[in-house]
Amino acid sequence: MSETPSAPATPEPEGPAPRARAATEEGRSGPKVPKDAAPERKAGGPEPIPGGPPPAVPGRIDFGPDEPAPIRTATLWAALATGVLSLVLLGEGLAVNLLVVAVPATLAVYFAGRRAGRRPRPWALAWGVGGVALLTVPALRAAEWPSFLAVVTALGAGSLALHGGRTWPAVLLGPIGVFTSLVTGPAWGWQGLRERVGGDRDRLVPLLRALVVAAVLLFVFGALFAGADAAFADLLGALVPDVSVSDGPWRILLLALGLFGTLAAARTAAAPARWDRVQVPAGRARGRVEWALPLVGLVALFAVFNAVQLAVLFGGYDAVLKETGQTYAEYARQGFWQLLMATLLTLLVIVVALRWAPRTRSSDRTLVRGVLGTLCALALVVVASAVRRMDMYVEAYGLTRLRISVLTMELWLGLVIVLIMAAGVWGARWLPRAVAASAVAVVLAFGLASPDALIAERNVERYETTGRFDLPYAKGLSADAVPALDRLEEPMRSCALWDITEELDERRHIPWYATSWGEAEARRILDGRPPVAGASGPACGELGPEFYR
Repeated sequence: MSETPSAPATPEPEGPAPRARAATEEGRSGPKVPKDAAPERKAGGPEPIPGGPPPAVPGRIDFGPDEPAPIRTATLWAALATGVLSLVLLGEGLAVNLLVVAVPATLAVYFAGRRAGRRPRPWALAWGVGGVALLTVPALRAAEWPSFLAVVTALGAGSLALHGGRTWPAVLLGPIGVFTSLVTGPAWGWQGLRERVGGDRDRLVPLLRALVVAAVLLFVFGALFAGADAAFADLLGALVPDVSVSDGPWRILLLALGLFGTLAAARTAAAPARWDRVQVPAGRARGRVEWALPLVGLVALFAVFNAVQLAVLFGGYDAVLKETGQTYAEYARQGFWQLLMATLLTLLVIVVALRWAPRTRSSDRTLVRGVLGTLCALALVVVASAVRRMDMYVEAYGLTRLRISVLTMELWLGLVIVLIMAAGVWGARWLPRAVAASAVAVVLAFGLASPDALIAERNVERYETTGRFDLPYAKGLSADAVPALDRLEEPMRSCALWDITEELDERRHIPWYATSWGEAEARRILDGRPPVAGASGPACGELGPEFYR
């Protein structure tokens, strides 16, 4: 806007000299360019926008985060609460306490995002709800391995909620985006804290001193009152975790993780990295023969293999086993891993083919959809064959953690192929987020289904049918397997449950917020009908090899 003549006089801002002085300087040493003057725009360059950001440099994509808005006081308090709760609650394990710690962390992110003017969008809410749902897995299941997978996936879903984005770079790089704020986030929080105390140590030191004195008073008088009254001591013991001197470094680490991690997440919410700006150059389109001939040959190979699989399915396995000389279990074990690798390679072939497929004419696009759609359909038959092989494998050898994990992965790969086929019909703009959402959903379903309980259930059914049971493997399962193992007859039941009972007895001092529902249910069953004495000794060794696989 131009300045109106009637505007009141104001002090002249710092900048170029007046015109007369400029002319004098020009006469002495040539034209003088002010320091803050913009460089001359080259021909064909972008026009600068008045009052807006500087023009983008051709060939350079800036996807880094912007400068965040100043941190709110509510964000600082929420981050501090997250750190303190992490120190107090997370030292004994993960269960309901993880959900409790997530509450102030979520509030810190919300306050930071609102201060920056961001509004939650549908996909951001979906990622956030998915992340919170994943955090319920440790609260419900005692097994550590699906809980670990759920927590890691929850962190990825939360990062996607903070960054947003709909492209493949945004979906793939979003889960690691929060790690870029682990340094800038605490610095951002410290800057906000110094602004609130005016940068004066005379105001910060009294606050810290007051907190230390309050903690000392609460500790001293709490210990005195606990020694004076047993009921108060029991109440205090239930509310306050038992912290020893040896736990000090671990507790300090939990405090740092909770505080700094929350500040990093809040700063990301205030100024996320713009991964959608990362551009992946398109591949040079190939000719029809160069592109389609290898894929047509691969489709023909898939068709022949699937025809053999259908013949085996309808003709029975006995004839195939007789011709190959393999046993039932060997045939199943040999085929599954190769078919799993074939499914992964098929997805890779589809990605590479789409990059170099011809796309200029309508006939080219029709050919791409036809060839890749046929390949996807035949790949689904391969997935079905792999799942059937794993079912045969489980019938012969029983279910294990590795087998149920790779079977779940194979089913998810089949779902990804279905999504790719749908993208070929309705467009692929939604595909990156759909694939990521399917991964979150599969991990959540896997954890809520309780893999250890499914393993025990399937192996108990196998024992009831065949009389064979892998006792050493069953003894290594978590407390989630207790309801299924409780159905076994004695002495097998006591032999399978003895080690789990001892582990639960060692964890009786664990507070309620670090105890999962699966562990509480197992303890209830075992308290009502404990294993018989001596189940870990010679009685289990005398069962004989017929009880094992």
